[in-house]
Amino acid sequence: MKHTILAAALLAGMAGAGAAQPVETSTPQQRSIAVRGEGHVRAAPEIARVRLGVSETAETARAALDAMNAAMARVLERLEAAGIPPENVQTGQLSLDRDYARMHDGQSEPEGFVATTLVELRVVDLDGLGAVLDAAVGEGANRLEGLEFALADRASAHDEARRAAIADAQARAATYAEAAGVTLGEVLSISETGADFGPRPAMMEMRMAADGGVPIAQGEVEISAGVSMVWAIE
Repeated sequence: MKHTILAAALLAGMAGAGAAQPVETSTPQQRSIAVRGEGHVRAAPEIARVRLGVSETAETARAALDAMNAAMARVLERLEAAGIPPENVQTGQLSLDRDYARMHDGQSEPEGFVATTLVELRVVDLDGLGAVLDAAVGEGANRLEGLEFALADRASAHDEARRAAIADAQARAATYAEAAGVTLGEVLSISETGADFGPRPAMMEMRMAADGGVPIAQGEVEISAGVSMVWAIE
């Protein structure tokens, strides 16, 4: 009899423990549409950034440095006379190295020293840019390592590109929703993706300019923005 009562009690306890365990339920995943949008703004450039300089060689380091300093002093003086204020000119590179221009039995050998200095110009009068470059060459500039056109207020143009990217994403989402026969709900997330701030610097080879100045094609500056957006599906 004791054995029968004990067995019944154990069975009842096991049944109670099983009843107390929570029942797992799966929550349905929210349906959504995720798209990316792009925005682009194109405008005529308003400023130009130029990297130009002087490179001089000599048998000694002192002589190379003195020749470079003298040539650059003439270039800076001529740039200021051409309308480039000193605050728009900044030294960007200064170097003094051995000159390995001479070859002997297929191996380069040092032949004196080469001193180089580069300055970065900010030019706002784009119509006179060719004349500025021509003036710099005329006073001894023999290095031109970069020319980049830009907007004076790039932040405003970038904001306009962002708004265009949002509009593009909204149009794409609406198209997908219509094609799928669903209705867009609220926006769940917005994140900015990579953007090209353009333009890329144009590498140019220095050459002697004609009387009319170095010919310059300004073209247009493009500012781009990207966005990723997610909408709920109702």
